Amino acid sequence: MTTTGTKRAATGALTGLALGDALGFPTEFNDVPAILAKCGPWREMALPRPAIVTDDTQMTLALGRGLRAAMDRGVLAPESMTGPVRQEFMAWNRSPDNNRAPGNTCIRACDLLERAESRWQDASQIHSKGCGANMRVAPVGLAPGLSDEQRAGAAQLQAALTHGHPTALAASDLTAHAVRLLAEGAEPTGLVGRLRSYAYDNRTRYHERWLGDLWTRAQDPTPEHFIARGWDECLATLDRLQEAVRTVSPETDPCRAVGEGWIAEEAMAAGLLCFLLFVDEPLSALRRGACTSGDSDSIACLAGAFAGAHLGADAWPDDWADRVEYRGDLLALGALWDA
Repeated sequence: MTTTGTKRAATGALTGLALGDALGFPTEFNDVPAILAKCGPWREMALPRPAIVTDDTQMTLALGRGLRAAMDRGVLAPESMTGPVRQEFMAWNRSPDNNRAPGNTCIRACDLLERAESRWQDASQIHSKGCGANMRVAPVGLAPGLSDEQRAGAAQLQAALTHGHPTALAASDLTAHAVRLLAEGAEPTGLVGRLRSYAYDNRTRYHERWLGDLWTRAQDPTPEHFIARGWDECLATLDRLQEAVRTVSPETDPCRAVGEGWIAEEAMAAGLLCFLLFVDEPLSALRRGACTSGDSDSIACLAGAFAGAHLGADAWPDDWADRVEYRGDLLALGALWDA
């Protein structure tokens, strides 16, 4: 096993996430022919100048700061995590820099979180499984010293603050787990199989300590039924991903195989597919994610998180990494967790 510190997996993942986000920002909402017309051959896509990111990176940093504050107080628990992360999400929502086409679900939920008397479960958008739940979850997979229960609970809780659909929770848990496995040196070739096993093992496990009575907002008869719906949708998407890794040409839009990435499980799968098609070519993984017909910035940012967790900080050329927006914040968080 590689330790996260020696290759600086946290710095690599956070940098890759922001680079993918910046590369995909100008291509989001465009189809592939329009992207090629605007940017030229996808394998030669240049990082924009300036390399401006979207709400994906902003919310990743907000979650990272909230996690850091919670962990500074001692053992990570729902009681210590909810307040700081909620405050960071509300601060992001109020920020004048929150002008990067943020998702409606995040805005709506953060507005509701502002109401001092509301329990966070009342703010959660119970029917939303948008990719905003898991495009920001990488810090949970990178934070050192967490148990499996803490990591799963924290991944699902941060998703549930805005996106309460069980698939948003399961996809966020899986995304954080994938980042963790790669940071610890897991072989990419066996990754999808390990994620499937993890999904099966957790299929009926409702993290009540972290989620409270969130499940009662849906129409499910039991909490186990509620969470199983999410894992089953993720398992179906992992089946498509496993087939795509074997059969899809790198020249084909990944969204045609696993979905366009506007929803959580598809964003996870599309990001993983871009990474797995180009395990040793991290810039190609980012470019493939950015040149898609779907949610290009979120797909590329997840591809960058997976590639950076796997390869470490040296995956990214200095002339890219040095000029991405929020570089100082990304480095500070990465250095803390790589130490």
